[in-house]
Amino acid sequence: MKLKIDNDVMIEEFFSDTRLLGIVAPIEQYRFCWHLNQLLNFNFRINNNLEIQLNKKARKYFYSIYEYGEQSGTIKHYIYNNEDDGEYLLPELKHLDFLWLMKYDIMEDDEVRMLMNSIKTISAVQLITELTNEKIKNKQHLIF
Repeated sequence: MKLKIDNDVMIEEFFSDTRLLGIVAPIEQYRFCWHLNQLLNFNFRINNNLEIQLNKKARKYFYSIYEYGEQSGTIKHYIYNNEDDGEYLLPELKHLDFLWLMKYDIMEDDEVRMLMNSIKTISAVQLITELTNEKIKNKQHLIF
């Protein structure tokens, strides 16, 4: 008997109670996270254990993830780098530099809107938009 992983169930469970933002900011990921830490009083840190590795064109590509857990709640924030050496974590969203995933608790629309407005004040940020899971073809690439 063969066991088969049900990717659809895994994806659905991973993305339950999440919000996802797409950000265009042509700066290094560590600089972007530094700006966020200063502006929002967050403490984003790189988590090498969550780094995503994809094999494309007989090569390995690595996409780092910065992580921050709110002290006053259960929400965890993850900043994904969407590009490594010309290859994209989400090829259907090549125009985005970063993806911001909020997970493990529900964030109200007002909270997300206030967060987005704050992020827009960073001079390097050119665009920030909320993404719906339905528009992402390669959701499995975000699962760690």
